[in-house]
Amino acid sequence: MPFSIRAFQRFPVHCSVTYNAGPFQGHGTVWNLSCDGWRLSGDLPMRAGATLSLTVTLPNEQRIEIPEAMVRWSRGQEFAVENITIEPHTQARLKHYVTRLVRKLPAGSYVEIGDHDHSR
Repeated sequence: MPFSIRAFQRFPVHCSVTYNAGPFQGHGTVWNLSCDGWRLSGDLPMRAGATLSLTVTLPNEQRIEIPEAMVRWSRGQEFAVENITIEPHTQARLKHYVTRLVRKLPAGSYVEIGDHDHSR
């Protein structure tokens, strides 16, 4: 797997996720997030390159629906996905949530929230 620099900083969270890959459904936990991706573990192992949809319940109970994401790497039950398709209003809600996490960082920290366009 080639090394690549992540576009956005990831933030630690602990929230539930349901994901669907074709006719199969998995349940698991999101361990960190950014505006364009997630690291999670679940009961349905995934392979790099697979596409899936996600429903994430953030710690504030807000549900985020990602209709299409791609698995970028996997290791056992753990894998990371990048958002491929996301509705503009959902992207705005996710960005707002991440912005709130950025505000909790120590003074002087620099984080780019960014505006990659994965909208439909």
